[in-house]
Amino acid sequence: MRKTISLAVALVCIMAGVAVADDACLECHTRISPGQVNDWRASMHAENDVTCSDCHGEDHKTAEDYKSAILPDENVCADCHQEQFDSFAAGKHNHGWTVLNAIPATHFAPDELIEGGRGCGGCHNMGIKSEAQKAEQLAKGYRYQNNSCDECHTRHTFSAKEARNPKACQQCHMGYDHPQWEMWSSSKHGTRYFAKKDGDLPEGAVAPTCQHCHLQNGTHENRTAWGFLGVRLPLPEDEQAAADRVTILKALGVLNPETGEPTAILDAVKAVDMARLDQASWQGERDKMLKVCSECHSAKYAKEQLDMGDAILTKADRLMAEAIETVAALYQEGIIKKPEGYPFNYPFILALMHTNGANWDENLDDLSYIDQVLLQMFFKHRMRAYQAFFHVNPDYAYWYGWNMMTQDLGEIKALATTLRAEHAAIE
Repeated sequence: MRKTISLAVALVCIMAGVAVADDACLECHTRISPGQVNDWRASMHAENDVTCSDCHGEDHKTAEDYKSAILPDENVCADCHQEQFDSFAAGKHNHGWTVLNAIPATHFAPDELIEGGRGCGGCHNMGIKSEAQKAEQLAKGYRYQNNSCDECHTRHTFSAKEARNPKACQQCHMGYDHPQWEMWSSSKHGTRYFAKKDGDLPEGAVAPTCQHCHLQNGTHENRTAWGFLGVRLPLPEDEQAAADRVTILKALGVLNPETGEPTAILDAVKAVDMARLDQASWQGERDKMLKVCSECHSAKYAKEQLDMGDAILTKADRLMAEAIETVAALYQEGIIKKPEGYPFNYPFILALMHTNGANWDENLDDLSYIDQVLLQMFFKHRMRAYQAFFHVNPDYAYWYGWNMMTQDLGEIKALATTLRAEHAAIE
């Protein structure tokens, strides 16, 4: 419990323009959480007399009532940073939490990984939450995943310089299905950045970072032409490419596998601006990136490189669609049972995520290994194949992307043959 402030200390605080309550906060927290105090002292907030109570209120006064301290959300930040708040709200980072919770399999993962923020929720916490979403988290006992701003500007320094460092992106954009940071850092762009940082390139040399390409001029509104899932509308003119994308959209549950008609999931995709659903919006994002690339390269060269990324995605989708159709045939033949509650005899990729083999009804026998290979092919290897092209990373594009997709497809076909033989032997 903090000590009572003496009258002399209080007078000094008042003369210095610092609230007495905040001085008491610093006195106590210097002992129990000195890192927070040191971070705040180093911040622009401290320089501009933004004190503890400005963000946390004045209700927390003892060690016992610590839950009375307000844990500020983005709206508190907006009191001073309205422009940044508005641009963040318009970008795709704002939809991280909503997208995560829209995926059926999320709700079968342990709460500690989601609301607790030690798994998917640690990054997908990004997003301005509704009061209902905040109340749901609080009811489960999780009160710290309440603000998106501190994902990039970590508390209590809230440094803009930190957020401009490409390593600020590393926490979320690396690993299983988000390896964009690794793609960039081991690409020519990344190696030039680190060489320049080490003094091995002149100050005037170009060395683009994640932020330079995706968050130019300090904007917080990030969006890409293809989006995370690498699907878009309208369908391509090429018949095979169009059929392949339809197959993928069926496996994502966006289209009804039986009729090809849109499902309610498409409405959810529209609500969070998750994909470009018309040519104009896709072209708008592509033109923005062409403009960025043209700051260093010729416009013709930039377009050729991005067009090549589009082409490899089309070819990757041919492999992906063949794999989906192979697994779908097993569902339709009754060799693989559909998930409990899912109306279609068709693989549903979004229901497979995070389950590690557990079915919707937690029956481990009903979800086959072949489904898991299909999941890995889509969310791990397909992502690497096309995203690596846009990040100019040959190693990821081939060895971790295209090459692994071909291996996945071969394994899926071999498993399908084995499953049919086993099924026939039982009958």
